Amino acid sequence: MAELGSAGAAAAPQGDDRARLPALSSAGPPERAQEAKPGLLQEDDDSRSDYGSRDKPGTTLGRAVPDGNVLFPDIFHTDHLLFYERFKAYQDYILADCRASEVKEFTTEYLEKVLEPSGWQAVWRTNVFEVLVEVVDVEYSALKAVVQLSEPFLCESRVSTFTLECVQELLELKERQVPLQELWVVYDDSGEFDQTALAVEHVRFFYRCIWRTWDEEEEDDFDYFVRCVEPRLRLHYDILEHRVPSGLVADYQNLLSQCEEVYRKFLNVRNSIPSSDVDSEVENVSMVEGLKLYEETQHLKQKLKIIENPLLRYVFGYQKYSGLQAKGLRPTGTKITHIVSSTMMVSLLQSLIRDKLCPESCGEELEIQFHNDPLAAVNACYEGDTVIVCPGHYVVDGVFCIADSVELEGYGLPDDIVIEKQGKGDNFVDCTGANIRISGLKLVQHDAVEGILNVHHGKTTLENCVLQCETTGVTVRTSAELLMKNSDLYGAKGAGVEIYPGSTCTLLDNGIHHCKEGILIKNFLDEHYDIPKITMVNNMIHNNEGYGVVLVRSTVPSDVKDAPAERTKGSLQPMQPHDGTAQCSGTEELDLWEQAEVSEQTEGNYEIASEIGATSAKKSQMHKKRLSELGITEADDDLMSQEMFVSIVGNQFKWNGKGSFGTFLF
Repeated sequence: MAELGSAGAAAAPQGDDRARLPALSSAGPPERAQEAKPGLLQEDDDSRSDYGSRDKPGTTLGRAVPDGNVLFPDIFHTDHLLFYERFKAYQDYILADCRASEVKEFTTEYLEKVLEPSGWQAVWRTNVFEVLVEVVDVEYSALKAVVQLSEPFLCESRVSTFTLECVQELLELKERQVPLQELWVVYDDSGEFDQTALAVEHVRFFYRCIWRTWDEEEEDDFDYFVRCVEPRLRLHYDILEHRVPSGLVADYQNLLSQCEEVYRKFLNVRNSIPSSDVDSEVENVSMVEGLKLYEETQHLKQKLKIIENPLLRYVFGYQKYSGLQAKGLRPTGTKITHIVSSTMMVSLLQSLIRDKLCPESCGEELEIQFHNDPLAAVNACYEGDTVIVCPGHYVVDGVFCIADSVELEGYGLPDDIVIEKQGKGDNFVDCTGANIRISGLKLVQHDAVEGILNVHHGKTTLENCVLQCETTGVTVRTSAELLMKNSDLYGAKGAGVEIYPGSTCTLLDNGIHHCKEGILIKNFLDEHYDIPKITMVNNMIHNNEGYGVVLVRSTVPSDVKDAPAERTKGSLQPMQPHDGTAQCSGTEELDLWEQAEVSEQTEGNYEIASEIGATSAKKSQMHKKRLSELGITEADDDLMSQEMFVSIVGNQFKWNGKGSFGTFLF
């Protein structure tokens, strides 16, 4: 059994340039007139510029026309920098190997080298107004510019009462110092202010998209760029390039907002605690509240780090909320059979009547509706309806959201009935119905972010299907159930099948191949998770890039014994002599397997079953320990041991890049 470590040191920027991206702010049109060129910051002399050369006159940057009704001068178009341009700037010129506590110091040194101290104009933008100013000095250590209003006075405000006098009064209150983040440098074709425009953009992007208010309080012994900047920068561009599911993006933004709010409360409580050594009831209450807020902050920060890390993001996924609402039965109580065909020939209709629509076989008169689009047919379904898809190649632009118990079946061979997803999108098939059946179809996915089929709730049966995947394949989420048999799944850039804690997954006689990993079983050691029920019989898992099966789990605390040293309670189901199926509770299946003479082919089955069983045993021990800490010394056996049902036999593991089974520890 192999073990994988967590994400290692930061990798260098990828060799292939990333595609040009949409704007990061409202300034300017979506196209750049000219791409910014990366260069080198000269350390000798006082020469400036990591972008462009003074030997060649003229700017290397594009220009953008500001939005709005006021005729502001054009500004430098710097918000379309590519990933590698920002990566190189922060790694080589600005932050290097600084610690979090040194970020401001290193940024100041960078600005002193490249930022013109005066003589340039900028548009000062806030949420309320935009006004043209002239920079007369720079307070480098404060990351602010000293400005004065340009002549003629140009201002656009969202508040009609905001006048010249208001701007002047505001500047006086600010001592005429404006944050560099709020300045957009006015375009100059001489090239003299290229570095100034880029430096301001780097500062603005860093403090808006990379820096977190709690970074300085993090452990300060590590390279800040490697630990924080690179993963956040990669996540930012992955989001722009639609490589991250929209649900996960929303989760990240919500977590970030929650963490900022909780951290703000924590700082307020911490600052309110007096520094004197005299104990008081108020101080003790504040200490308890502060500790709670601190723990909550750490928990939220850990979730953010998981999403920021591309490997952990793939491994752990996210708990997606599916708000699909079932329609239930039709008001009339009837059930309809929907026929999907691009063209309906007489011979095809006769075959359908003979094989599927014959009243004798159905026992009652059928109501039929005809469609030329399978997505429209599914959207028209109510509880108990059936969709029959005739041979053809159907291209759909949308998501199959199946919230009722319906049956979607192909009439013919799967390779003759192809449903292909076109256009970018998170999902292809989302299932939340109590009892959904999909059979005899080939599903083809392109340019996707999420897997080809997600089972969120209820039970979904997938039979005799072909799944040509793009990202992950089939996902079985917590409390959901999947029965997949006689199907072929391939092409996933993630795992072919992802099994979440608390789910039920039965895989019978399937082929899972040419994926990054064959099957990935998510971590279920967390106290909030239930152990999944997994059945794998006679599957062919082959030619996957990594392992045939991967189990994700956290490292076990040192005070929790290894599973073989302490058996878990539970009933042992006997091995069936006719097919060799083992039904396992905890780790007691090991006693049976140890007496058996296993062949090379069944070794992978044994290894997977034993490791999953051992992990469930460790979970039971951790649960006992938590109960003991709470003072609970006796508990019901059902509560103490969440038993895992495992039946893993007859599976073949061939030509997988790293072997049949691996464990990912984090």
